[in-house]
Amino acid sequence: MTNQPWTAEDIPDQTGRIAVVTGATGGIGYETARVLAEHGATVVLAARDDQRLEAAADRLRTSTPGAAVTTQRVDLASLTDIRAAVDELPDRIDLLVNNAGVMQPSYALTEDGFELQLGINHLGHFALTGLMLGRLLAAPNARIVTVSSNGHRIGRIHFDDLQSARRYRRLRAYAQSKLANLLFAFELQHRLAAADAPTISVAAHPGNANTELERHLRFAMRGMAKLVPHQSVADGVLPLLRAATDPAVQGGEYYGPDGRGEFIGHPVRVRAHRRAYDAAAQQRLWHESEQLTGVRYAIGYAVSSQIE
Repeated sequence: MTNQPWTAEDIPDQTGRIAVVTGATGGIGYETARVLAEHGATVVLAARDDQRLEAAADRLRTSTPGAAVTTQRVDLASLTDIRAAVDELPDRIDLLVNNAGVMQPSYALTEDGFELQLGINHLGHFALTGLMLGRLLAAPNARIVTVSSNGHRIGRIHFDDLQSARRYRRLRAYAQSKLANLLFAFELQHRLAAADAPTISVAAHPGNANTELERHLRFAMRGMAKLVPHQSVADGVLPLLRAATDPAVQGGEYYGPDGRGEFIGHPVRVRAHRRAYDAAAQQRLWHESEQLTGVRYAIGYAVSSQIE
């Protein structure tokens, strides 16, 4: 057994795999797509802006000659748009990386009336994954990677005010959405395992990577954020890539940096906050998400047990 850190060099050949990456026009999403394409995957860049999508695709083709890359417009703030986008995707998908997200914007609602951060970060991906599930189940050993963040550790699911209608605090709503990502990823794995499906659900976070995600932070918060160690996008993407490609990864695992506080470091399996493993919360959020989005998954239900 080697103690060498896992790097992008450890990614197996991805030739023949079709990967869909949301939020792929920049930052962590673009880098995830680029490295997957570099290792032979056919990559679908998914985002809401057509011009940025085409620019990202051109940039990827330039940096990775011969890359198999296509684009798919999808606005995760619109259930109608999500459904339309899924209809245009390939019949078989080997990898879905639920990466797109917003962080601490001013209060706003999605097209469907969801609080923006919960709507895009969680409910949009819940709907997208559910509508794509048949395509993932059609592929041998498919994976769903849902991207969370260290912010989940201060998050709580406010079931009595899920849409922050009575009280909106930017950080509170963001942390809730990132905890929701993990509750979803772990409950999805329970359901896939109960159905004996070959597809697995895993989660990852990039630590503190230098991306544009912090652009909505207020000036004071932006100053505080600078006091926390940061790493490059190339390093931040490694936990996602490991979750997406390492043959040793198992369903229900969570990957992040190994440094203090999981801010920076090499990609390893990490533990989420105990609230992310709350089986009752996982099931209740799943039920609420079904009711809100109208999306039902093509797998049976089983009572969850805590992931260890």
